[in-house]
Amino acid sequence: MFKMKGVIPPLITPFTEDGQLDLEALKKLVEFLGTRVDGLFVTGSYGSCALMTEEERKLVYKTTIDAISGKIPVVAHVGTGDGKSAARLTEYAVKSGAAAVSAVGPFYYKYNDDSICRYYDDILKAAKDCPVYVYNNPQFQGYPMSLSLVKRLKSIGVRGIKDATFDIIMHANYMRLLKDDNFDVALGTEAMWLSASVLGCNAFIPGIGNVFPEICRKMYEQAVMKDYEACRSTQFEVNELRDIMYLARSTQLAVYAMLEIRGIVKCYPRSPFIPATGDEKKAIRNRLVSLGAI
Repeated sequence: MFKMKGVIPPLITPFTEDGQLDLEALKKLVEFLGTRVDGLFVTGSYGSCALMTEEERKLVYKTTIDAISGKIPVVAHVGTGDGKSAARLTEYAVKSGAAAVSAVGPFYYKYNDDSICRYYDDILKAAKDCPVYVYNNPQFQGYPMSLSLVKRLKSIGVRGIKDATFDIIMHANYMRLLKDDNFDVALGTEAMWLSASVLGCNAFIPGIGNVFPEICRKMYEQAVMKDYEACRSTQFEVNELRDIMYLARSTQLAVYAMLEIRGIVKCYPRSPFIPATGDEKKAIRNRLVSLGAI
């Protein structure tokens, strides 16, 4: 069974200044990351899933999968507000060659456990043999998923979880009570990789990995080698980079700015997001220079 392993950035979706998909910028970003990371997680939170149509998301799946040419696996985020749309996205992603799919819980409304299980059942049926991961992101889906619910989702066929709770106790419970040969646990942030790796986690999904995959790779390998003193030092560097991201008012906006600052690709977020201002980019650049990151 496929399991996530290593550094798997949540790929941003590049747009043009007038808000259209920028597929050339997407290909350029995929080319940059392709030899530096272990996988790509597409059209998730960083990927602006909630700001895109189904057809746009499908185009991102296909463009990314074609561009990476099998070098590393692509995990397609298919989460939407309803099960039928998520199922259509799932079917397309699987046919396009996604190694796995992942879905945030149905959002906007507050749902009971039966409704959430029905939503994931739609996705499971569309995925067939392709692994399905829950993407537990309480902030964006609007509610927490209890441990008992995740256990229930495992029992109906879900094969893993992307944990974006930022709760190390919850992550420890996932590792202790859920992870086995048939159920994978991946960390949905770079912010606490050291702690998660000690608990036995084998993969993390770092937003900063869009721009600085090298330091994420370094931190991952230090943990794998059990060089925890070195990994702690790198974890602090990574978390300082995360602090810099908030100079752009959000981590997502900072990634677009940092990609331009580092000279990887120039692209834009989609409205209603407002790109980082010149002053914000200057502040970000100055902090990156002072850290020796650029």
